[in-house]
Amino acid sequence: MPVRSLFFAFLLLFAGRPLLAAETDAALDTAERFVRQQTQGIPGKTTITMGKLDTVRLPPCSAYEAFSPPGTRLSGRTHVGIRCLGPNIWSALVPVQITTTGTYVTTTRPLGAGQLIQAGDLAIMTGDLSSQPTGVITDPANAIGKTLRNSLGAGQALRGDQLLAPLVIQQGQSVRVISKGNGFAVSSEGKALNNAAAGQIAQIRMNSGQTVSGVAKSDGSIEIAF
Repeated sequence: MPVRSLFFAFLLLFAGRPLLAAETDAALDTAERFVRQQTQGIPGKTTITMGKLDTVRLPPCSAYEAFSPPGTRLSGRTHVGIRCLGPNIWSALVPVQITTTGTYVTTTRPLGAGQLIQAGDLAIMTGDLSSQPTGVITDPANAIGKTLRNSLGAGQALRGDQLLAPLVIQQGQSVRVISKGNGFAVSSEGKALNNAAAGQIAQIRMNSGQTVSGVAKSDGSIEIAF
C-alpha cells in the first residue's frame, strides 16, 4: 500500500474514534438520566454506577431512548435498556449498579403470627436498601399497632405485606354510614357484612334491607361518596 494511502487510512481510523466515544457517552447519559428519574422519591441516598456499552458493533445513532426491560427491578445489580430511534433502529442492555443507603426496620426478638407489634419489637438499621426484600418497612410508625401475618425471627427485616392493619369494623356490628356528595352529608345506620381495616371496602346491609359498599374510616364509620 502506498505511504500516502496508508497515512489516510490511519487518519480515518483515528478520526472515527471521537465520534464513537461521543455516541457511547450520549447513550450512557440517556440511560443514567432514565435511572435517576425512575429512582426519584426512594427513601435514602441513591448511588448509580453505569457499566460499559460496547457500540463498536452497533450502527451509528443520533437519538436514544432508555427503557426498563420487562421484569427488571431497578435496584441492586441490574440492567437498563437503550433503544436507538434513528437513523438506525437497534436496542441494547447497559449494566447498572443501583445502591440506596437508608434506614429499614427489623425485629428485635422472635415474633409470632397474630402478634400485635409494639415499639419495643422493632429496631432501625442503616444499610443498602437494594439488598433488602421488596416492600421493606423504612418507618417504624408504619408497623406499630399492626398484626403479623406470619412468625419472624429476631433481626429479620419487616415487609409491608407481612402486616395486617387493625380492624375498625367487624362483621355483624352496627355501623354509622355517612353518604357524602357535593354540598350534603347524610348519616344512617346499618350492619357490617365483613371485617375491614381503615381504608378498606366494607359492605353494609342498611336497615331498609339495601346492601351498599363504602370505605371504612378510622373511627369505625363507613363513608360513601357520590
